[in-house]
Amino acid sequence: MSLAKLPVPPLGAQPADLEEIETLVRRSGSSFYWGMRMLPPDRRAAVYSVYAFCRVVDDIADEPGALVAKREMLDGWRDRVNALLEGRTDSALTRMMLLSTRAFDLRAIDFLAVIDGMQMDAEREIVAPAMAVLDLYCDRVASAVGRLSVRAFGDSSPAADRVAYCLGRALQLTNILRDVGEDAERSRLYLPREWLAEESVPPNPQVALKSPGLPRVCQRVAALARDHYAGAEEAMALCNQKAIKPARLMAAPYKALLTQMERTNFLRPAERVSLPKWKKLAFAVRMLTA
Repeated sequence: MSLAKLPVPPLGAQPADLEEIETLVRRSGSSFYWGMRMLPPDRRAAVYSVYAFCRVVDDIADEPGALVAKREMLDGWRDRVNALLEGRTDSALTRMMLLSTRAFDLRAIDFLAVIDGMQMDAEREIVAPAMAVLDLYCDRVASAVGRLSVRAFGDSSPAADRVAYCLGRALQLTNILRDVGEDAERSRLYLPREWLAEESVPPNPQVALKSPGLPRVCQRVAALARDHYAGAEEAMALCNQKAIKPARLMAAPYKALLTQMERTNFLRPAERVSLPKWKKLAFAVRMLTA
């Protein structure tokens, strides 16, 4: 049932605000949608708010437009996040963010980190970043989202933050490997500069796709992602098991996707690998019945 149609609105929110946020999340087509659906209403509303915020600022970074305008829009969102600390809102999304922040102690610093990550994408075409820069990027666009999410799931412990740290990086690295070809078409290459140099792969997106050393770089990135998945599993064992279940279920299809890419040995990096529909359906069923 839609959150907006429940007898008692989650978080005490206005039904129209709930409907607007849920519609945005549903239309995004995210593979996380069914994982979010399994949460109790209050927590689901909070996670929807986090995800809707991420979609809005990500669209600012990705859509065509002048850099000056993008900076102004991202700065506007920084102002909105800071305004939450004073209880001020200006839209359905910020009203939901405020209710979620108050209910689950979401941290403004994590919302701001997400904006910083989107600005990294908006300000320049990221091409072969140094490993430290790549790690910072993963922390901002993925692990910061995880830090917000685990609180909404119901665990704000150091172990839950560790889950966010590791799983965010694992998921983002998996995305990077899946999208090497697509990113190259946008003149971007998110693989680490140091590893490209060690395999004699030029830091040029289109040239790199044809380099014989690129599969070895991808294999190293896949191994790093595996290490982060393992770190996330270790941290999950220390968490509230009921609260951390959505994170565990959200990780499953990404781990399966990484396995599928590893089986190709990354020999055709320009081809985007995806899970078959039956496997996606199987994961959705697991999420709904777990």
